[in-house]
Amino acid sequence: MANELTLQELEDFSREFNADPTSQVVARAAKRSGVLEASYNDAVSHRLTHVFSTELDTDNVTNQLQSGRCWLFATLNVLRHHFGKEYKVKNFTFSQAYNFFWDKVERANNFYNYVLENADKPLDDREVKAYFDFAGHDGGQWHMAISLVEKYGVVPTYAMPETANTNNTAALAEALAQKEKKDALVLRKLAQAGDLEAAQKARKKFLSEVYRMTAIAVGEPPKKFDLEYRDDDKKYHLEKNLTPVEFYNKYFKDVDLSDYVVLTNAPDHEYNKLFALPSEDNVQGKYPIKLLNVPMEFLTSAAIAQLKDGEAVWFGNDVGKQKENKTGFLATDLYKLDDLFGVDLTMTKKERLETGMGEVSHAMTLVGVDEDNGEVRQWKVENSWGEKVAKKGYYVMSQDWFEEYVYEVVVHKKYLTSEQQKLAEGPAQQLPAWDSLA
Repeated sequence: MANELTLQELEDFSREFNADPTSQVVARAAKRSGVLEASYNDAVSHRLTHVFSTELDTDNVTNQLQSGRCWLFATLNVLRHHFGKEYKVKNFTFSQAYNFFWDKVERANNFYNYVLENADKPLDDREVKAYFDFAGHDGGQWHMAISLVEKYGVVPTYAMPETANTNNTAALAEALAQKEKKDALVLRKLAQAGDLEAAQKARKKFLSEVYRMTAIAVGEPPKKFDLEYRDDDKKYHLEKNLTPVEFYNKYFKDVDLSDYVVLTNAPDHEYNKLFALPSEDNVQGKYPIKLLNVPMEFLTSAAIAQLKDGEAVWFGNDVGKQKENKTGFLATDLYKLDDLFGVDLTMTKKERLETGMGEVSHAMTLVGVDEDNGEVRQWKVENSWGEKVAKKGYYVMSQDWFEEYVYEVVVHKKYLTSEQQKLAEGPAQQLPAWDSLA
């Protein structure tokens, strides 16, 4: 039954609002400062500090600027910290533009493959629409990044620097999305007509055009480069004519990316179960996106164990919630919006996922943790928004925020229980493209 909003009801609402003597005071503060500033809880600063009992030796931060490449930045940050520790060069950085280039081409290939395989489905099919919406997209996952790293290797930042179109990806993403969706209409018609030879010929032509578009906007990736750097002890190093794959295989020979597992905490899904997200896979023949859903305490304990062994932790989170860039605080009670508005805004993590209020919107890197007699007080977070936000680019995250707004951590399988290790290696239930974890 639909209810009409009556003039009498609106009059009642106004009378109730004005009957509260504090309403006008609160309204003046909110209108002047904004609802977040007016509800800011400065008591958080009494609890959170920038001191940690376990902390990796890090220094400068990276900056993704106006792009959705956080997943790639966080992955390369994990690798650069490993490289920095191993070779005593902590401020060495890898080129995000290099792996970004290959992601655009690989992602287009996966999209065209899907279009051909599902040409019999109508365009308004829910799955088809979800795939079309993802065309040209910048967002990604851990497995997408390591698939690119294993296939194409990595290069230093100086070997393929950022460009205007990697720093601000919106125009390129829009152009690629338009092209790929237009191409999809052609591929669908050819597949529906049963002309598979023509469809494959068109697919190759379209991919060549995607390559050209990306090369124009980003630059063509180097086939070889010279590795040159001075380490933290001021010792000079030079190795000439390395391919990106040779560089990765030689300098990360003790890193097996297949040993890492994405632990997720999604209370709207069954615990102790492995899930897959095929709609977001980007590199055919490489790592499928898999998430092992477990209770939150396992994400906490595994992340701490990996940090104590001197290794950074990739984690996916909902960074837009309860965050303050000036102080660099992430805390569940940072903004007292309930008090400001006089309403109850509380939702459980499960409810936020079920209603779309919760999502994995960002990826960052854990580089420290602070414990007090076994109790976790706070975490040190390395972001990829440059050094002008937070404390030179680093945030302090409360354990409460970790439990409420962190959904994924990437850890070595040795930090899992034996049962979890078996689950991680077993079959995965495929999730639809519109799932809350997508």
